[in-house]
Amino acid sequence: MANYLGTVLDNRYEMLEIIGTGGMAVVYKARDVKLNRYVAVKILKDEILQDDELRSRFHAEAEAVAAMSHPNIVSIFDVSITKHMEYFVMELIDGITLKQYMQQRKILSEAELQLFISQILKALEHAHSRNIVHRDIKPQNVMILRDGTVKVTDFGIARMANHQQTVTQNAFGSVHYIAPEQAKGGMTDGRTDLYSVGIIMYEMLTGELPFTGETPVAVAIQHLSSEPPSPMAKNPKVRPGMEAIVLKAMATDPDDRYASATEMLSDMEAYKQNPLIPVGLYKEKAVGDEEGEETLPTKEVGKIEQNNRGEYVTPSPKTKRKRQKAQFKYNEKLPVLAGVLSAFIFLIVAVVVFLSLLKGCGSD
Repeated sequence: MANYLGTVLDNRYEMLEIIGTGGMAVVYKARDVKLNRYVAVKILKDEILQDDELRSRFHAEAEAVAAMSHPNIVSIFDVSITKHMEYFVMELIDGITLKQYMQQRKILSEAELQLFISQILKALEHAHSRNIVHRDIKPQNVMILRDGTVKVTDFGIARMANHQQTVTQNAFGSVHYIAPEQAKGGMTDGRTDLYSVGIIMYEMLTGELPFTGETPVAVAIQHLSSEPPSPMAKNPKVRPGMEAIVLKAMATDPDDRYASATEMLSDMEAYKQNPLIPVGLYKEKAVGDEEGEETLPTKEVGKIEQNNRGEYVTPSPKTKRKRQKAQFKYNEKLPVLAGVLSAFIFLIVAVVVFLSLLKGCGSD
């Protein structure tokens, strides 16, 4: 690929230094000579110009970001597409990636997690409201500014919600953070991004990824068939309420996850307001109750249950589905049992009546 250092693109962008290189593009720090400000210029690699699918990804990123305006999403200023060159101009982020931050810190505090995750969710809330699914949420695609502001970047494989992709197309997503429906080439929507956020939260709390393997396929299979280890088992400092949020976001079945970034934000805020009390099925004393009586709190964060040892745990999605199926089967049996019981009672009554009549005939 040609080196553009020292050149001025379109008589406007003075290329100063290379600040990033990826599989598709090279990112330069540049100066906008017209507005006298520093920007980032992302230039598509020459070899990618010959690949229609990868070029479409590049265009998708520009279109997706251009359609949004949010303080937690990187802004795009300009786009240039010619026969021999394609690039777009973005705001220059003075910071590091969330991945770099996590590598330095190993395990993050809940305060750090709340600061970063709430901003990521707000960015996704905005994107999803415009029917745009990022589909590649990972720490490498989240920038942290010096003041703690988060910027979500790289919408290169963003798609409209409810869009189905082939397994090959979905493979562009980073395997450690992709949702199960991505791994099998299924339909994606906003809940797909929330699964990835759950993975990031798990990694923040434990310092480990929930699923690892020697090959990408091995990792993808775990996303499809395995439940993540308990974050509390990995890090005893993790509270039940936080674990409940993480595991709900990471549910294998999208229907078991948060329905929206807004809903997940709501639980995050509820937990932040009262982190010491794991809510859900956890019981706390209500004002005005008699001594010793307990009531369920009105606000739920994920789902918490108390096992027979008195420990507060988060039931897995599989456990919940088994209970739902068992309840369904039980409900199905009720009408049958009622019918059998009615028939039995009718038979008893008929026998009694018959014997009474028989006795009456004998006395005549």
